[in-house]
Amino acid sequence: MDSIRRHFLKSASHCGLAATLLAAGLLHPSRVLAADWNHAAFSATTLGDAFKAYGLQPQADSKEVQIVAADVAENGGNVPVEVLTSLPQVQSIALFAEKNPFPLATSFELAPGVVPYLKVPLKLAESTRIKAVVRAGGKTYIATREIGITIGGCGA
Repeated sequence: MDSIRRHFLKSASHCGLAATLLAAGLLHPSRVLAADWNHAAFSATTLGDAFKAYGLQPQADSKEVQIVAADVAENGGNVPVEVLTSLPQVQSIALFAEKNPFPLATSFELAPGVVPYLKVPLKLAESTRIKAVVRAGGKTYIATREIGITIGGCGA
């Protein structure tokens, strides 16, 4: 019984210490909770503005990146999309949906050594082109795919 009481008191004191440090401003949880996200790129309402905020220039598609998705999705609220590449040293993968209210749909920063593969469900407002942007070895590679939607997903 004493070990349970001891464990409870120890846990309670740790929680109290953490709460005190947080209230005093000595702990900064925002450093580990996506504090460095690109607000401008995710808030952009046109593809051009999103590309600019993401640090991209319009460029031709690359055969080094593939998008795997259905040509026509029945429900725009859940469209499975895969991004594949065999490029070495991939730093990030992002997906843009041209006709969505906010074109930058998702962006992932990859740690060194992580397999550069992404599979996510996208919410698409209407039939649109999606662009996969892969940054690898200091260069940017883009792939584009048209996806038709029969039932809208973003506000439809």
